[in-house]
This record gives sequence, C-alpha cells and structure tokens, in this order.
Amino acid sequence: MIVDTHLEDYIEAHGDVEMDYLAKIDRNTHLFTFNPRMLSGHQQGRLLSMFSKMISPNRILELGTFTGYSALCLAEGLSANGRLHTVESNDELEALIRSNFALSPYNHQIELHICGALDFCRQTDEMFDLVFMDADKREYSDYYDALFDKIRPGGYIIADNTLWDGKVLETPHPSDKQTIAIKKFNDMIAQDQRIEKIILPLRDGMTIIRKKDRL
Repeated sequence: MIVDTHLEDYIEAHGDVEMDYLAKIDRNTHLFTFNPRMLSGHQQGRLLSMFSKMISPNRILELGTFTGYSALCLAEGLSANGRLHTVESNDELEALIRSNFALSPYNHQIELHICGALDFCRQTDEMFDLVFMDADKREYSDYYDALFDKIRPGGYIIADNTLWDGKVLETPHPSDKQTIAIKKFNDMIAQDQRIEKIILPLRDGMTIIRKKDRL
C-alpha cells in the first residue's frame, strides 16, 4: 500500500526466498479463486512466520483461512506439541485448503474449522497465545471482545487490513460498513489500556496487539 513497486522489488530481493510449497499455494490461489489479492503473500507471510517464531506459541487461532498461506506461515513458529486452529466460513474453499495444507510439514498440527468466525470465537474454550484476525472486517470489534479473555496475559493479536487502503483517513459513506467497522476497531484498540499496540504500514496495515501481563 505505502511502498512503491521498485522498493517492494528491492525488499523481495533482499529477504528469504519463498518456500516451494508456499509458492505452489500462491499459484493455486491465483488459478482457482476469484479474489487472489486476499492472499497474505510472501512479505506478510515472512513477518507472520518470524513473529510466531519469536514467541513459540502453543495455541494459535487464525480467523479467515482463505487458501491456507498465512496459516502455514504462522505454523512455522508453533511449539513441538502446538496446535493451530484456523476458521473459514466459505465451505467451497475447504478442499483447496486441505490440499494446500497437505503440501506442508505442518498439516498434522493444523485444525481447520468450516464455520462462522464469530460463532467460533464465542464457543471455543481454548486459551490462545497468538491470534491472527483476517476475516469479516465488519466483525473485528466483536472478535476482539469475544476473544480477549481467551488470550493469555502476554499473548498477541495481529489484526490485518487495519489501514484499509487508506480509507481510515476519510469520512465513510453510511453504506460502507467495512470502513466504518475498521475505524471503530482502530479507535477501540487505541483507547484500550489493557493492551500495548502499534499499527505497521505493511501492505494494507497490520495492527500488533499485546495483552498486558497485569491488567
């Protein structure tokens, strides 16, 4: 979103090479889905992987699987006995997701849930070390409220698309529910004293949230 094309090419050339199975998932996504730009992509995937490796989580939750690219990047940091739960509401993607997971060495540590993200957040009794939110933007605030007590002290939430193509700087039309919801979420996070937070200008904006050890 913010980095120009030439600088983005430079960044790609000076980072790690994309793993073969992730490159194949990228290709599959462009071949078999209608909106491949929803894919996290290589740069964001490397950041998710590195962040996960920094904290070595035992339990990860991802809201919005799409074709599985980001889930596999997050899974790289799982502890030896860790589990990643990933939630996707579009059942038409299930076969593609499962075939993509099977390409990786992390398939046995991933549990795919085909259901609504908010329903899962409200019903799960798991405690999570790391949550990646990339599902329906209109429900970000609801995900946060439903999950806050299910994140351990010192745990993290990563929320994607929080700069929303720059629309957060504009006054949205009343019909633009997604922009309204993203702005509401950003304002809520900014005011919450129970957490530490920062927005990174990577791609479409990524908010890193840490639940304080003592509330």
